[in-house]
Formats: sequence, structure tokens, C-alpha cells
Amino acid sequence: MLKVGILGAGRIAGVHAAAITAHSGSTLVAVSDFIPANAEKLAAQYGCEARTNDAILNDPTIDAVLIATSTDTHSGFIEAATAAGKAVFCEKPVDLSLARAQACQKLASASGRPVMIGFNRRFDPNFGALKAALDAGEIGKAELLSITSFDPTPPPVAYVKVSGGLFRDMMIHDFDMANFIMGTAPETINAVGTSIVDPDIGLAGDVDTAVVTMTYADGRIAVIKNSRRAAYGYDQRVELLGSKGMLQAQNVLENTVVKSTVDGVTGAKPTYFFLQRYTAAFTAEWAGFVAALANGTAMPVTLDDGVAALAMAGAATMSVKTGAPVRLDSI
Repeated sequence: MLKVGILGAGRIAGVHAAAITAHSGSTLVAVSDFIPANAEKLAAQYGCEARTNDAILNDPTIDAVLIATSTDTHSGFIEAATAAGKAVFCEKPVDLSLARAQACQKLASASGRPVMIGFNRRFDPNFGALKAALDAGEIGKAELLSITSFDPTPPPVAYVKVSGGLFRDMMIHDFDMANFIMGTAPETINAVGTSIVDPDIGLAGDVDTAVVTMTYADGRIAVIKNSRRAAYGYDQRVELLGSKGMLQAQNVLENTVVKSTVDGVTGAKPTYFFLQRYTAAFTAEWAGFVAALANGTAMPVTLDDGVAALAMAGAATMSVKTGAPVRLDSI
């Protein structure tokens, strides 16, 4: 039985706590948070202990640590947990700073302890089926990838100010998805962005609407579209054009009922947000982590994957500022 401690007790920690306790091969031992009351509340909900970060890290009976703290603490906790001999699951991104993430990458690698980064969308059954069809050669060679990711409403400006920006906080999922589908990182990244949804986001130094075009060494192209506002719900789609056909992963809807009358044909909206849309993905993600530890195999999403996506976010941020394409190898 894998004994787990969670660092952080916010919304995403609750999602992971549910996955940990539902899995037959893992048990949640303790939870910590910089606000003790938050840890106590989550611990009471899942029947475990509320402890400090150090108490969890220094407990030799805890096998793995799940890091769900603020992004600026991720690298430090990865280093501390691996140094303590624990396996690590860390929410994205690895850090706000690429240089800091790369330093963490070196230290964690030297420890020999396994680290997985929480890019849950790789575990979505729809995106997984698309990737499997591509790998099976069903549409020939991939040529043009389009990823759409629109949130239903923008986050509070207070959150935006500490998030690292849209490219590191939101689009980083799509950068990783592009790497997952295309099998490699692009050569160049060209980004445009604006704060058309909420001018206050622009005043905070970020964008809320962006399009990124990426080119690959072999001529393939990928386009990512992000918006912080889609009035109709959480829009999550992938389209891949290949030499012999096309693959599409459409939105997951609130229900499958379609009403057809003399007034027209209508259907349900997409599920409202990530908690509803990616429930199955979070469950499968944790199962993948537990299975890799049990079997002694490589993590399905590595620290290297996390650093690669962060580098792409950095290139996109630079491209928006300069108005020019950025070569990924220059970051």
C-alpha cells in the first residue's frame, strides 16, 4: 500500500485527495497547508492527519508526496521530497522560472527518486484515443494540429498577478498536449495576445486571449487558441489533420440529448469547468503514478516533460513582448 502525504490543501488538493483515497493501492496519511485550518478541514474530510510540511517530509513511513502548493514553491518541495527519499507527484508547472525548474531537474535526477508532473489532460480518454489512433497510423503522418482551450470565466486579477501569466498557468497544459501528440517539441513559437476579456488583466501585465503558432523541424504546424472567457462553458477540443485523414476530439457535453423541432436543433453545453470535464483524467492520472511505482517503470509524465512545457511558455511570453517568433533553443 502506497502511503501518501499532500502538501497544500486548496481546491486541486481536494481533487487529488479523492483520487488517492479511491485507489485500492494508495492511502492518504497526512495533509499540510500554510493555513492550518485548510489542512485540518481536508484531513477531516478524508480521515487523515493535518501536519506541517516538515512533518510530512521527514516521516519515513510516507512513501510519496503530492505537491499541490503555490507554483513558486514547487521546485523547492520537489527537491526536499526527493532528498528525503520520497516519490513525488507535483502539480504543473514545475516553477515560474525556467532556470529554477532546470536546477530542480538536475537535483531531482541526481536523487534517483521518481517525479511525475500533473498534466492530467494526457489521461483524458478522448485525447488518449486520438493519440492511439495517430500512433496506429490511422490518419498517416500528422501535419496540422489545432488545440482549443477556453475557460468559462476569467480568474480573479489577484490570482493572475501570482499565476505566472496565461502561458505558464493555462496554456502550459496545451503545450504539453502538443508535445504528447506530436511526439516532440517545436522549433519555433510565435504568439499574439491581448487583454480583451478583462482590461484589468492587461494592467496586471498578462493577457487573457492568445493564439500561438508552432513550427516543427519536419514542417508540421500546431496552433493553440486560449481564452479566459467562453460564455457557453469549458471548451476543450483537439483536431489533427494527417496525410490520410483527420482526428477530432470534441467537447464533453452536460448530456447527450438533442432536441429537434420546427424552431431548430439544439443540444447541451460543454461541461462547465475542469473539475467536471477532467474527472476521469484525474483518476487515471493517479492510477498511472501508482502503477509506475509498483512496476518500477518510468513515470508517464516526467519532470523533463514539465521543464519542456515551461520552456515553451517562456518562448510564448517572449514572443508576445517582442512581436517576433522565438526559437525554442534560444530560451
